[in-house]
Amino acid sequence: MTAPARFAALAALAVSLLAAPGARADEGMWLLTSPPTAAIKARYGYEVAPQWLERMQKSAVRFSTDGSASLVSADGLVMTNHHVGSDMLLKLSTPSRNLLQTGFYAPTREAELKCPDLEVNILWEIEDVTASVTGAEKSGMTAAEANTARRRTMAEIERGSQERTGLLSQIVTLYQGGRYHLYRYKRFTDVRLVWAPEEAIAFFGGDTDNFEYPRFCLDATFFRIYEDGKPFKPQHHLSWSPGGAADGELVFVFGHPGRTSRMFTVDHLRFDRDVANPWRLANLWRTEIQLQTFSGRSAENARVAREDLFGVANSRKAITGETAGLQDPVLIARKQKDEDALRAFVAKSPDLAKQIGDPWADLRKAHDGYRAWYAEDQLIHRLPLLRSDLFGRAMTIVRLADELPKPNADRLREYRDSDLENVYLELYSPAPISEKLEIAKIRSSLALMAERLGAEHPLVARALGGKSPQARAEELVRGSTLFDPAARRAMVEGGTKAVEASTEPLIRLARELDAENRAARTRFEDTVEAVERDAYARIAKARFAMLGESTYPDATFTLRLAYGPVKGYTDEGAAVPPFTDFSGLYRRADERRGQEGFELPARWVEARSRLNLSTPFNFVCTADIIGGNSGSPVVNGKGEVVGLIFDGNIQSLVADFIYDEAQNRAVAVDSRGILEALDKVYGAAPLVKELKGQGN
Repeated sequence: MTAPARFAALAALAVSLLAAPGARADEGMWLLTSPPTAAIKARYGYEVAPQWLERMQKSAVRFSTDGSASLVSADGLVMTNHHVGSDMLLKLSTPSRNLLQTGFYAPTREAELKCPDLEVNILWEIEDVTASVTGAEKSGMTAAEANTARRRTMAEIERGSQERTGLLSQIVTLYQGGRYHLYRYKRFTDVRLVWAPEEAIAFFGGDTDNFEYPRFCLDATFFRIYEDGKPFKPQHHLSWSPGGAADGELVFVFGHPGRTSRMFTVDHLRFDRDVANPWRLANLWRTEIQLQTFSGRSAENARVAREDLFGVANSRKAITGETAGLQDPVLIARKQKDEDALRAFVAKSPDLAKQIGDPWADLRKAHDGYRAWYAEDQLIHRLPLLRSDLFGRAMTIVRLADELPKPNADRLREYRDSDLENVYLELYSPAPISEKLEIAKIRSSLALMAERLGAEHPLVARALGGKSPQARAEELVRGSTLFDPAARRAMVEGGTKAVEASTEPLIRLARELDAENRAARTRFEDTVEAVERDAYARIAKARFAMLGESTYPDATFTLRLAYGPVKGYTDEGAAVPPFTDFSGLYRRADERRGQEGFELPARWVEARSRLNLSTPFNFVCTADIIGGNSGSPVVNGKGEVVGLIFDGNIQSLVADFIYDEAQNRAVAVDSRGILEALDKVYGAAPLVKELKGQGN
């Protein structure tokens, strides 16, 4: 089926997709504090024990960027996806040693490569602080005032927790404001690369097979956490299943899904369909073409832009699928039916109706107003220039000088004490920055701002400085000292005086744009975010009254539990088996020989005769996942690793707002395929031994 036809099919699928306000079947990205134990026991006869759940929690790892992972040995070995770790592979590469092309294996601990700016977190404690946060709201406050009061209180709770426990402390907003939980993490910044395959096998099939199934990808990578210079000795870690999973077997996924909007009102979904998604798609297509053009100019350009291009293409395909679902009137009608049921429940309870008012109308009014200045917000508040690594660091330096003298509670949220370590880790990273790519990014951003706001808009005029986007980008980048981490550090240590006196062109530009950027941010926070927090908190109250609290909140890039059996599905009347194997990999490579994305690495061609070609390679299960779950372990009832999540099928592209057990599938690398490849393709016997728990 062609890509347009596949996306059109998503809309037709919507008739059966939409979940009711309460979860059903295997739907749900569940909080570990409120697991669906009764539902799992009733359907599968499996008892989720608290001790088992704690082991899973403390074996799960969050990459501070955008992915999930897990501890899989007593010596701090961490498993995640190749595409989650590929940014580090690029940073550890050089023009003469491209780890994305060649792969990497450290046969000894001494050979492991230290990552320049990678932070990983392990969730250690969870505390419900809803009463403290919402207690900051006072009668008579506007939504904006209440939002500010909550943010100040959250900042102080986080700081107090961090000072008291020494753990990274972050408050998570759940149910769009219905609950607030304080998550405390163990934080690690000494992380080293152990093994990664070639990108050609990790992303076999390329963009053609992305979000498709069957798949044949070794999308796996191993890192190691170090503490005090030695391999981390975790309290808990996952063991490796000797036999993998079977068709129909119940499995669990523990990971960090990024964002869903299943609780959104119909009007909010219409806003995304008609305003936000078209804007995002237009800019993703634009950026993708520009990056392709840049990459086509040289092999080195292609190397340095590879991660940006992959991320943009992946996002473009995902949002295309989401939008196809939202454009189906049947889906919107079904969503409206569910919303009407909740509103009817509220109407029958006068006390509840009086307490919550009409949050749906409040949201509609806020989003209707936002439509008029959404584009301006994206260009001034979200600032396309922040795509540039150099400009992003310049803005961070300017903001640190302004924010650090303030009381913690008065700072912008990303500069609170609880977040500063991560700010400095990224700011002082020694990872190389490409001059050519930076010029291309800044030129593109300046051109976009000029096209959408007009070249004579005051902010655009200041950004361009009387030059064309290309000339201005060259001036800013080639005159910058911020390539050097020591220069960045010196500027931060010099504080406000150093920033105000600086002639560094990117620092001066960041100062020029800072005031308007802050004003646009405040406008958004006060007129959109504040209303959303207030209104959705009231809708959550209605949901709790109607359904109880045995419901899951939308995803927030925090640890969740998903579950379901290993199970195939039917696509266009044809059965899709749950497993693929190595023989299928070689057949597909032979069938698509010469096509981009389907060329096997040389070592895989050479190892063909040594492999057990019947070894399971990839599989699918019904676990409810979304972006951010990449790198999540798939475990059996014993808590043993049977797989590694790396994708969803095309039918799951609407999982941002709906779930369908019939066809939504999470795609994983099979644990047996990982071991077979490590042993017979990569000769990584010590790593195989460690995964099997046989020492090092």
